[in-house]
Amino acid sequence: MRTHDPRQEAEPSDRAVFDSRPEIVAHARDLARAFLDRLRPSMDAQSAASVELVVSELVTNVVRHARSASCALQLRARPDAITVGVADTDPRLPRQRVPDLAGGTGGFGWPMVQNLARAVTVTVGPQGKTILADMPR
Repeated sequence: MRTHDPRQEAEPSDRAVFDSRPEIVAHARDLARAFLDRLRPSMDAQSAASVELVVSELVTNVVRHARSASCALQLRARPDAITVGVADTDPRLPRQRVPDLAGGTGGFGWPMVQNLARAVTVTVGPQGKTILADMPR
């Protein structure tokens, strides 16, 4: 995991690159929590929990669905928003599935991200895709 020191920028940001393994979801959440804890003024607890949830869902989707050996997490703070960016090398777009209420195979994360974020954009290029979720601060 590589990280960037956010204290050296006007708009705080943090970046990490992870191997695509199930345990990175917890690491990504921890990174997001630490990033949010350093922000001044601090965020309210509900908004911070929503950012952590979006980080968790987007990174989980890479681990579960993307054909990618790694993913990058980028967090950026602006006065009115937090941008969560997750990039991987799989060019396939996220797709909404019918939630599985009995089998435990998911289908809840992508709609949740779209509902929690002010805006979600997906950019596909020769290196894969990047998902950006703008979260209220």
